[in-house]
Amino acid sequence: MQKGRFTESQIVAILKESAAGVPVAELIRNHGISRPTYFNWKAKYGGASVKELVRLKELEAENAKLKRMYAELAIENTAIKDVLSRKL
Repeated sequence: MQKGRFTESQIVAILKESAAGVPVAELIRNHGISRPTYFNWKAKYGGASVKELVRLKELEAENAKLKRMYAELAIENTAIKDVLSRKL
């Protein structure tokens, strides 16, 4: 999947311009984005601040790390149970 041209902080800034009263047609023309892109951003990032987005990214990274740790431990636990059941 292709990474977009805009960072999340830039997207939030563009959405704040819209909230300040700039018409959507002018906004998308000035920034070179399509109308569906604008409304996707608004649905995803609407009302969020840059700090909230940074915190969300941190939480998502931590969650992914914990999921990997759990998967490794579950595999290890299954392997240990297999070995113990064979010995008995």
